[in-house]
Amino acid sequence: MSVYLHDIPLEDAKAHFETALKEAQLWGILGKETIPLDENALGRVLAEPILAKVSSPHYHAAAMDGFVAHADQTAGALPSKPIVLQIEEQARYVDTGDPVPEGFDSVIPIENVESLDEAGEIAKAVRTPKAIRIRAAVTPWSHIRMMGEDIIVTQLVLAAGQVLRPVDLGAVAAAGYQEIQVARQPRVAILPTGTELVPIGSKLSPGLILEYNSLVLAAQVRSWGGLATRLPIIADDFEAICRRVREFAPDYDLILLGAGSSAGAEDFSSKVVECLGTLLVHGVAVRPGHPVILGILKIDKRNIPVIGVPGYPVSSAMTGEIFVEPLLAKWLGRRANELPVVMAEMTRKTSSPGGDDDYIRVVLGQVGKKTLAAPLARGAGIITSLVRADGLVVLPRGIQGVEAGEKVPVQLYSKKSDIERTIFCIGSHDMTLDLLAQYLASHDRRLTSANVGSQGGLVALQRGEAHLAGSHLLDPETGEYNAAYLPKYLGGIPVMLVALVLRDQGFMVLRGNPKNIKDLDDLSNPGTRFVNRQRGAGTRVLFDYHLALKGIPADAIHGYLQEEFTHLGVAAAVASGRADCGLGIAAAAQALDLDFVPLFQERYDLVIPKEHAGSALLAPLFEIISTMEFRAAVMAMPGYDVGVMGKLILET
Repeated sequence: MSVYLHDIPLEDAKAHFETALKEAQLWGILGKETIPLDENALGRVLAEPILAKVSSPHYHAAAMDGFVAHADQTAGALPSKPIVLQIEEQARYVDTGDPVPEGFDSVIPIENVESLDEAGEIAKAVRTPKAIRIRAAVTPWSHIRMMGEDIIVTQLVLAAGQVLRPVDLGAVAAAGYQEIQVARQPRVAILPTGTELVPIGSKLSPGLILEYNSLVLAAQVRSWGGLATRLPIIADDFEAICRRVREFAPDYDLILLGAGSSAGAEDFSSKVVECLGTLLVHGVAVRPGHPVILGILKIDKRNIPVIGVPGYPVSSAMTGEIFVEPLLAKWLGRRANELPVVMAEMTRKTSSPGGDDDYIRVVLGQVGKKTLAAPLARGAGIITSLVRADGLVVLPRGIQGVEAGEKVPVQLYSKKSDIERTIFCIGSHDMTLDLLAQYLASHDRRLTSANVGSQGGLVALQRGEAHLAGSHLLDPETGEYNAAYLPKYLGGIPVMLVALVLRDQGFMVLRGNPKNIKDLDDLSNPGTRFVNRQRGAGTRVLFDYHLALKGIPADAIHGYLQEEFTHLGVAAAVASGRADCGLGIAAAAQALDLDFVPLFQERYDLVIPKEHAGSALLAPLFEIISTMEFRAAVMAMPGYDVGVMGKLILET
């Protein structure tokens, strides 16, 4: 039975793993191999330094087309007092790269020479004259690449540990190499296990889950310089998993075991490691990625590190970044990846478990002089949060969160130039924003949206945290949209209220509308489950307004307090059976193959501070919404009317 550490701090887990690897003599380059110097060497890691075998250039070479001469013999040449040099004795023609003949120490560019024939007249054969006339002196060694100008024999060209780039290959070749010594690439096996898992492309039914963690892990390993092998899925059978690992493990340097790694009856990872070796760590105080397992297998007299990878996609990918990449870096002899860091202000208060290092994925935007970080959805199963993330905020254990507006260091996934061309939209969700993002991409712009509801978007504008906000807040007194809320939330900030679309709001229900839900009165029927939007959302305001008109109390609706942050979130709740209906837009219902019962039409606007409205950053947005192509694309989605698109409703 192994003795292991449970739920320990990240640095302690890494230190414990490192100690075990050192004891197993696995804390360094795994091996070296000789490979040809060609384009396939790109990305490999040098295992030996490159010391120049030859100088470059290895002779004095002409740097320009022209005539070699001795600088002393050009002294005194002036425009009004030219000097004539005789070919062969005093000058000779050379092309760029030709050796400089003995006795010459400079090159006169051909454009600075008058070629002369035997009579002393301008020659037609510029390169084969009898003499040349110059009107300016030259200095010694001008326009000559001297031997060793670039590389001198025995000089260090590249150090061991260099990850070879295209330009490095040229430098190694110039140093006289045909073959190079590189670190052997670590061989990594990835074994996904789980009775519920099915391969990509399989037909899905309830209870079955597509297995793609191994695809992500394999791509990570490859990008970090390793060789990855994705093994077939194996069902949850302890004996079968042990046999399979015992069979393939000796051929690999690292095993990533995707069996269930949380404590409980299905905890195959720890049991397999205990059966075949030493379990070192079970559970690391990081989120996401808490149930990570670290161990050493002992098979056929070999010590083989094993990492038990959590099943949730985000936890799995983060385990790769936190544990696998640094280990591969050590085995390859290179530095571990270090992401560039920028300081950014958090756009909303974010809580954190005090006992864990918390890894928070964020999208970034440059609004005025502020760099802003908007936290993405935190679920360990939300792989799209990895796709959308511009960076990572790491809150160390002991910190229970950050306040809105607080500055935090962000490790960058994206380039700074990408962030500078990002339009930051915070507010209400609408499907046209996703479509707009596609069109903006072809105009060298990114549209990043954070869905916090209409009121949340106006608050973000007031704090200077967005370029624009989507809003559809109904004023119960006037029946108008958005205008009445601008003084309340934006005070004296000058803004433009620009209409984007008219859209239908209604009930999203399962195909055939089995509960026969047709109007608001039906929501109070026994057995009918509703899913609502969050407080501050325009849809929630609209819903509450019409409930009040009908005199329907909120507590009469089962599910009134069950909230989602987007129309698609509401649609997913209905499609999955968590609710019988929810209020939303027709396009979201269509996206998840639901029926739609139209109830109301509303106007969805963009609220844009004037300081951003006239900027070059937003110019493509206004251009796009004025085109017939974009309007036709919006009209192709159900429930939209573009008759108001681009109309200026008011300026403040």
